[in-house]
Amino acid sequence: MTEERISALIRSYERPKNQLLSDIRKEAMETGVPVVRPETGQLLSFFTELTAPKRVLEVGTAVGYSALLMLSCMPKDGRITTIENYGPRIEKARENFRRSNEEARIDLLEGDAGEILKTLQGPYDLIFMDAAKAQYIVWLPEIKRLMKPGSVLISDNILQEGDILESRFAVERRNRTIHRRMREYLEAITGDESLSTMLLPTGDGAAVTVMKSKNDEKET
Repeated sequence: MTEERISALIRSYERPKNQLLSDIRKEAMETGVPVVRPETGQLLSFFTELTAPKRVLEVGTAVGYSALLMLSCMPKDGRITTIENYGPRIEKARENFRRSNEEARIDLLEGDAGEILKTLQGPYDLIFMDAAKAQYIVWLPEIKRLMKPGSVLISDNILQEGDILESRFAVERRNRTIHRRMREYLEAITGDESLSTMLLPTGDGAAVTVMKSKNDEKET
């Protein structure tokens, strides 16, 4: 079996949640805006439906596709907070949120995620990280602070188009910092005794992490 055939099979079973999401994905692809791959979208939908989160945090809004995807799977009284730093995408995300008629359930925070995360109060039931990959390891302490036992963290693009499999010297020089920091991030989330993590080859790779306990709640 080849990866392409496996991906094609998985994508053939994708069922769009609604027409708006299909339209947003098509528009994003036509304009070169990255949104989650179909396989990752299925993973995100599954865990959102499984956990039925009341509070969701997303780091990396882009044009709002993944936020609306998760919202379509959440309880009606659920809310999502999403963070974006790039002006043109913020404008498009707000437009897409208006199109969905779900603006009242979405808090779009504009600015640097590292600074915004420090101001948030948890806990969140589900957190989706899909922004600057080199910052995952930097944001992790704040992300953990915003979780509770049972919270789920999904981290996208952990394989970095296959670069993560290579030695740092086989990676283009401009990508070496991302490569090193992603390796550090994976070591951190798999080696932390308060977390349970599964690494999946879905899409460009995803890590699904569950908080087992807060560090100060661990048995001595």
